[in-house]
Amino acid sequence: MGYRYIGSKSKIIDVLLKKIGDIVPEGAHVADLMTGTATVSMELRKLGYKVTANDLMTYSYHHAVSGLKFSKLPTFQRARDFVEQYYKPKENESSPTHYQMMINALNNSKPIKGYFWKEFSLSGKPSNTDKPRNYYSSENAAKIDGIRANIEKLTKNKALTHNEKSLILHDLIMGTNDVANIAGTYGHHMANLVGRAKDTLNLYPSNLLLKNDVKNHTVLQGYAEEVSSKISCDICYIDPPYMKRQYAANYHILETLARGDEPEAIGVSGLRPWRDQYSNFCTKTKIRDSFRLIFNNMKTNNFLISYSEDGLLSIEDFVELLSPFGDVYIDEFVHKRFKSNSSHLKNHLTEYLIHLNR
Repeated sequence: MGYRYIGSKSKIIDVLLKKIGDIVPEGAHVADLMTGTATVSMELRKLGYKVTANDLMTYSYHHAVSGLKFSKLPTFQRARDFVEQYYKPKENESSPTHYQMMINALNNSKPIKGYFWKEFSLSGKPSNTDKPRNYYSSENAAKIDGIRANIEKLTKNKALTHNEKSLILHDLIMGTNDVANIAGTYGHHMANLVGRAKDTLNLYPSNLLLKNDVKNHTVLQGYAEEVSSKISCDICYIDPPYMKRQYAANYHILETLARGDEPEAIGVSGLRPWRDQYSNFCTKTKIRDSFRLIFNNMKTNNFLISYSEDGLLSIEDFVELLSPFGDVYIDEFVHKRFKSNSSHLKNHLTEYLIHLNR
């Protein structure tokens, strides 16, 4: 199951893909400069495009690797000893893939009362506050710690390839999100365990897109303003943050899972130190300069930009920003608004798909 992501393009993916197809030919090189959950990148791969995916967040990097960099199921060849230790097939069980066996082994990890249990479960004792946080049930938090410990051991023993590690971290993120005790984002947790948060954490193999084209695709991690100078493409798709809500803060737990670290958890929400991933696109005084850097740096004649009526800039101001760089064309549509909590905002949102041609 996917997670609710601020600005997710899952509802307009068909419109977006058609627009890209109207601008560039089949097999063209498309840069997805702020890939997020990598949904757009994966759909582009399905259609035969060459894809370069980038994002500032580490969890997005793992999503993109999982979606773009596998031509066949992973074998986890170097991790066979670990799998044999933690997973014993049942007598009548049909032969699972090596990928499924790795997931089964991780699911059998011994629970540990470690960092996640301490900082993010109701039974824990956080380092920087007297009040426990309730992001996960105590059992699930301990299981997360056990799985993380085994991934760390596998890493130290060089028992995982780069892509294999990315994949199981992606699977860990998706599995833990299914049982997270949150309303939408990780800005805060629910007071009491509700719904799926009461279920037992289990990881599941991803439904990988297996095509013999992985050499066509590149996954990067970094600030869009900096990475843009390294990319030459036929069209660049940009799905920027629209508002002041920083992704690094709203998805801090996913970032910790993705990095495999144990940062200081600060305040009521247990935020990790996240200023190293601060986005200027969430700041009205800096957003213009950030866009200008991308337009000046990237070698492409076409930009396709998703934007919203909720954006820090009005659509009029945004068009004024774009116009010096080329011809601007706008498609407008309305869809249901993403809400992570009760809000005074109206239920429907006007979004824009803006083509900048130069």
